[in-house]
Amino acid sequence: MLAVIVADAPNVDLTPYLPLLASADLLIGADGGARHFVRHGLQPQVVLGDLDSLEPEFIARFQAQQVEIQRFPVAKDETDLELGLLLALERGATRIRVLGALGGRPDMHLANHLLLAHPLLKRCDVALLDAGWQVRVIFDAITLHGTPGQRVSLLPLGDAGGITTSGLRYPLRDEPLLLGPARGVSNEFISAAASVMVRSGLLVVMNEGETVVR
Repeated sequence: MLAVIVADAPNVDLTPYLPLLASADLLIGADGGARHFVRHGLQPQVVLGDLDSLEPEFIARFQAQQVEIQRFPVAKDETDLELGLLLALERGATRIRVLGALGGRPDMHLANHLLLAHPLLKRCDVALLDAGWQVRVIFDAITLHGTPGQRVSLLPLGDAGGITTSGLRYPLRDEPLLLGPARGVSNEFISAAASVMVRSGLLVVMNEGETVVR
């Protein structure tokens, strides 16, 4: 089951992702991200968050359309995007794609990257999509798809060990990546698929060019 969540980073453009949105089983608007559905003639099934950045006219529109609205207090432990991720899991999503999560406030930008390491997401295929790039966290192993020359960066969350790659120009063979040094930045595909495995720790993997409907 595919869920797509739209958050509210600046300059959100859903146009490149319309095929992805059309294929989704569940569409969720995280607070102000819900307005971007309307601008593309789409309707989410759920709008959620504290709704402090969603204009009243959009809330009224969704209420008239009988969209499910879940309103939370402003004083809460979770961000609106985190609530959307947890709801997608609760509704049975096995794949989650997040749009509009990157850019804008630097604290939210970083927090949205780190949400991918949420322990409850470990068994779900989750990616942030932005400007032709995909961002994931690897808990154990992953296969990436692209074309030769497209870039791939591996960034450890803390120290990560036992990393083995194939299909990348600069391979790792049961090696570590340490927090701080930028050794894992700007690798690239040398084939249509690349694999990354990690035995300990977590890796953020950022790659360009993967088909977004996967």
